[in-house]
Amino acid sequence: MAVQKLTATKIDKYKPTAADESLTDGNGLYIRFRKGQTGGISRRWMYTYKVGTSSQYVSLGDHEAPLSDFEINLYQLAPNARLTLENARKIAIEMTARRKRGVMPKEFIEIEAARYQQQIDLEAQQAKEEEEAQAVLEKQLTAENRTVQELFDAWVENGVRRKDGNAEISRSFNANVLPLIGAIAVKQLTEHDLRNVLRALVTRGVNRTAVLVCSDLTQMFAWAEQRKPWRQLLIDGNPMALIDIEKIVSPDYDMDNICERRLSPDEIRELRQILESMEEQYANAPNKRVASQPLEVETQCAIWIMLSTLCRVGELSMARWEHVNLQTGHWFIPKRNVKNCVGDLDVYLSPFALRAFTRLHQHTGHSNWCFPANNTKEDTHVCVKSKTKQIGDRQAMFKVNADGTPRKALKGRRHDNSLVLAGGKNGCWTPHDLRRTGATIMQGLGITMDIIDRCQNHVLPGSKTRRHYLHHEYEQETRVAWHLLGERLQSILDGVEEPVVHDMASALSATKLMQIVQSMHPAQLMQLMQQIPAAHLTQHAR
Repeated sequence: MAVQKLTATKIDKYKPTAADESLTDGNGLYIRFRKGQTGGISRRWMYTYKVGTSSQYVSLGDHEAPLSDFEINLYQLAPNARLTLENARKIAIEMTARRKRGVMPKEFIEIEAARYQQQIDLEAQQAKEEEEAQAVLEKQLTAENRTVQELFDAWVENGVRRKDGNAEISRSFNANVLPLIGAIAVKQLTEHDLRNVLRALVTRGVNRTAVLVCSDLTQMFAWAEQRKPWRQLLIDGNPMALIDIEKIVSPDYDMDNICERRLSPDEIRELRQILESMEEQYANAPNKRVASQPLEVETQCAIWIMLSTLCRVGELSMARWEHVNLQTGHWFIPKRNVKNCVGDLDVYLSPFALRAFTRLHQHTGHSNWCFPANNTKEDTHVCVKSKTKQIGDRQAMFKVNADGTPRKALKGRRHDNSLVLAGGKNGCWTPHDLRRTGATIMQGLGITMDIIDRCQNHVLPGSKTRRHYLHHEYEQETRVAWHLLGERLQSILDGVEEPVVHDMASALSATKLMQIVQSMHPAQLMQLMQQIPAAHLTQHAR
């Protein structure tokens, strides 16, 4: 009896009663229905044929399921074909035709599947090789076209280490250099591009900044010359080697950057009067909400400490209370806080400096830092530029733009002339000028240059051999120098003119004399004064 052909409607509407049933379409093709444990019914097309007395079964796939590219190519079906009744019949006819040619369907499919997979793998390998080759090419192109911005990033990360974590150099380059040449490829950068960067700064009237930027650029390209891939990109050599900054800055600019501003005795007294007047006016103001606030006490203390110890503003800003002994009058400045990490410094505080530190401790002694930061949750010191900005903001008459016009007030910052000294005729003064002022006063007291250098923690001149073998600490000499400076500052504020000590030996003998006098009985003191010429007695000894 002939097998009744299946129809799509019959397949869709068929409800099997057994767990496993089949409907035959003929030519070895049938569809198998299976009930799952959850009640669902799967419908799978199968093809069967005989090999001798044994039956062979080939699973074609689920009814209406999409056919793979392999199956579509193998059975020559339309693109995106699905396993419908019609396509199942085409596949069965194809398999039967092959059987008649002696090709067994199951073995044929396995052989073709292996061949197809081999072709897929080969194409994938070729694609991978092409992708890798393209990546290498792109990498080469990228390396050849690396920009000044990329060079700067690499240099900041691996080639330079400033005490501020490279914050200032990053700010300077981001403001003055990278906007102009950051996108230029290193191999295309010329001396003219670099010269234009420096000339733009000179045009703005910031010659000192131009010199500093030139120095940093020189350091960056010297670093690049020694390292891959940068040295290969400097095709025509180091462009900074062709830059002469002296021919770029203004003709009247002093390349030695020698600053001579120092405070005169009258200005020191005027400064003290200004600070006291500020506090008095604020204390007596009827409405403190609108009254002008005085310079904060911490900054006032910083001024007198810098003046009487010759320390740098950065060294003071980073000071910790654990390094300040108010009982012994000793302040230790660790090497890491010193400019260029020259070395540790022991500062022996004069009574003048000690009073300033004591007042400061009343305001910040609760913190680990002498000058704690107030605008951050972190336990850290104030910004090393904070004091300089506070003092500069109160000398607004000296703040001008590149075109000479007065600079506008910055948001959240003071903008007045409350700290201008001597009516401004001597110019603006900065925290560093206090260091110069104190050193000059020491010089006038007859203190030798090498002792002043040690008080300032300068790199001492002389051969490396001398610096290697000569390690006298000069504790007594520097202690005397700071003590005399403090006394001189106090006498200036008191309006007393003291005689000048002409040499260090006289200073030492005068100090030792004062120590002896303080421990003597009045009768002994009278006897001593009769024996020593009056010219050798200081005012304090008398």
